[in-house]
Amino acid sequence: MKTKILESSMLVSPLIRMASRMAVLILMTFPLLIPVACKPEGGSGTAGKGGKTIIQMTGSDTMVNLAQAWSEAYKMVEPSVSIEISGGGSGVGITALINGTTEIANSSRKMEEGEIAKAKAAHGKEARESVVGYDALAIYVHKSNPMEEISFSQLAGIYAENGEITLWEQLKVNNAGCRNGEIILINRHSNSGTFHYFREAILGKRKDFKLGSRDMHGSKDVVELITQTPCAIGYSGMGYVTDGVKMLKVKKKNEDPAYNPNVENTLNGKYPVSRPMYMYTLGEPTPHVKKFLDWVHSDAGQKIVTETGYVPMPKNVPALSTPESGKDKK
Repeated sequence: MKTKILESSMLVSPLIRMASRMAVLILMTFPLLIPVACKPEGGSGTAGKGGKTIIQMTGSDTMVNLAQAWSEAYKMVEPSVSIEISGGGSGVGITALINGTTEIANSSRKMEEGEIAKAKAAHGKEARESVVGYDALAIYVHKSNPMEEISFSQLAGIYAENGEITLWEQLKVNNAGCRNGEIILINRHSNSGTFHYFREAILGKRKDFKLGSRDMHGSKDVVELITQTPCAIGYSGMGYVTDGVKMLKVKKKNEDPAYNPNVENTLNGKYPVSRPMYMYTLGEPTPHVKKFLDWVHSDAGQKIVTETGYVPMPKNVPALSTPESGKDKK
């Protein structure tokens, strides 16, 4: 028995040596089979398939449709650059920027003072702010709702904690599609810049929302739910309007005229619920990111802002600036 085991081990050992020599020979002959870590082109972005440079852009759900449209159009301008977009809300985008997992944070509110400080502490760089357009925040109801306009005080009565408006009849609205007459509140999650802007603009910084709302992750989700819910009211970017909903005219004071959310009324300041849309980077953007931001501010980039239902920038606005530390959350 011992003799057989010895003979077997003597046979295996040369086979192992032969296999090792063959493996070395293959690797020397075909070096491209060894995985190699790719380096970003031009020192920016992340190298992807086919040698493309990938720019990561994360954040505002309000801006997702616009960002996707920019991404598709930019492929024709810079075929070697791919822009990867993810939403989650303005807060998610800003957190990703602070953590170093995105190059551009899309936000429908300004960075807060604490967020700017965290970014500086983590990377030794100042956050750089770029206003890339404006969004008129529309107040949506179901298409069958006969209501045509609403005031800030009425919205506060509907949405604010301790607000007393709970029925459509309190607004003198005969909403026949709503059997019990109850107003169903559609809100956004607290990581949304839209959530923060609406609260401050309508309720004031020291007030909070009424409990019992249906809180949605995305702007599109708000509009889709209202389409299916005749009793509902909600708020979302005007670029998300569909045939199933109606955008109300809005007035700041009860005695003021009410205005539709549109490009003209946003630019002339008449529509009272509008805010800038931002892109944030850390320090001076890398060359590929800077070129993309310049293109966003160009006539071609701003044309897409208009086409997707948002409000373009006025002419001759700088592409980048240092944000004022947490002056507001818009």
